[in-house]
Amino acid sequence: MARELVLGVDAGHTVTKAVLFDGAGRPVARGSGMLPLSTPRPRWVERDMDAVWRTAHQAIAACLAEAGPDAGRAVAAVGLAGHGDGLYAVDDRGRPVRAAIVAMDTRAEAVLEEWRGTPVWSRALELSGTVPFAGSPAALLAWLARHEPGVLQEARWLLSCKDWLRLRLTGAVATDPTDASASFTDMRRGGYSPELLDLYGLGALAGLLPPVLACDAVSGTVTPEAAALTGLTAGTPVVTGAHDVDAAALGLGGTVPGELCLIAGSFSINQVVSERPVVDPRWQVRHFVRPGQWMTMSTSPASVANLEWFLRVTGAPAEQRDGVHEAIGREVEAQLDGPSEVLFHPFVYGSPYPGATSGTFLGLRGWHGRGHLLRALMEGVVLNHRWHVDALCSKLPISGAARLTGGAAHSAVWSQMFADALRRPVVVTDVQESAARGAALLAATAVGLLDGVTDPRAGAAVLRRHEPHPDRVAVLDEAYQVYREALKALGPVWARLDASRTAE
Repeated sequence: MARELVLGVDAGHTVTKAVLFDGAGRPVARGSGMLPLSTPRPRWVERDMDAVWRTAHQAIAACLAEAGPDAGRAVAAVGLAGHGDGLYAVDDRGRPVRAAIVAMDTRAEAVLEEWRGTPVWSRALELSGTVPFAGSPAALLAWLARHEPGVLQEARWLLSCKDWLRLRLTGAVATDPTDASASFTDMRRGGYSPELLDLYGLGALAGLLPPVLACDAVSGTVTPEAAALTGLTAGTPVVTGAHDVDAAALGLGGTVPGELCLIAGSFSINQVVSERPVVDPRWQVRHFVRPGQWMTMSTSPASVANLEWFLRVTGAPAEQRDGVHEAIGREVEAQLDGPSEVLFHPFVYGSPYPGATSGTFLGLRGWHGRGHLLRALMEGVVLNHRWHVDALCSKLPISGAARLTGGAAHSAVWSQMFADALRRPVVVTDVQESAARGAALLAATAVGLLDGVTDPRAGAAVLRRHEPHPDRVAVLDEAYQVYREALKALGPVWARLDASRTAE
């Protein structure tokens, strides 16, 4: 059987997707698996690492089963993508030394408070292109060094999510420039920076960082053990891959410098590829998949995960918990006339602002129903994206329509909100699994099925285009002003609530 298919695997915070593509990036079959996040203590957000692998290999097996008998023998290569930041630590046998910590975790806030206003903060921005946040490897490792030093003594490798999956698929340890630049690489020269590690007090951990390979390099082959679990053929090449933010840009076709891409998923991701690094504490500058280019992204854990939380705690039907569905869109559309009566800050899992924040509904009245709350939630998520986009536009040359992917892109109502709030056209392509597709394009490039990730054969077609509606632009402009004013007013209240919880 000819090896003419590529498999893209994208391990997000709660969902792992495996998608089989032909050489031009057209989907052939899909498989997926859910893995709920665990919060064993306040501020902690974790995942069982063996369960992460189990969810992944089951998703791959389901995908290949859908494709038909012997599909595994048609796979020329496997590409990997996964959520960035967080920490997946393993020992010298490749076994987890503790549960994985994901990027939505905020246990390290006290570490950040110590670093803010010191040379750590300014020098980190200058060297790495980013200041640390609570879920970044730098902050988490500093926290572990204080509170769980035994974990670091036992660890042999400090990995990201996709790199843990590579280890289980191939037995090989590696990472790529996009994930490596989360905390410890030199923004301009590349490579791990001893000065950065020493700046965070983590110089002794330099030997635990994995080797860095090109995103489209073959970094291992599928082992017989992994082949038995997945249905892949032993010896199939596995390509290094990329952070899912970068992979999604590839999958969407959003690789042109100055073009805005939005990922509305667990995180609010607002990104643009640039030809030179432009630093600002409101965003992160990381290496892109192509040498000599940078991914500038302004992010926060404050997007569609808020909807998943809302549906779960309000007892929504199970079929509504997997994302934004048509029925939810109809509920919201029925309440779109007039100004925004209810305001929501989408900070259930965190925010882009320093200090204590939390998810907050304001303006509730007895006549408001679930549709009003859902509208407020969706608008709150969009307004948080607007804050990030406004920041990027203040210093970077961004023009034209924005490309939207993630859970919100599945809803025409929500997609239109993005166009109205951002006051620019929003394009949704026919790509449903953008990060998995980006990983697959890297795999196809590595084995010669494509001439590169921008090969014209791998273009994405526009599914919908949303133009801003002037009346809704005015409504959301007003809502944004109230949203920002409420942020300032609630700061002391959130701080007192957080202090009360901490004192318990």
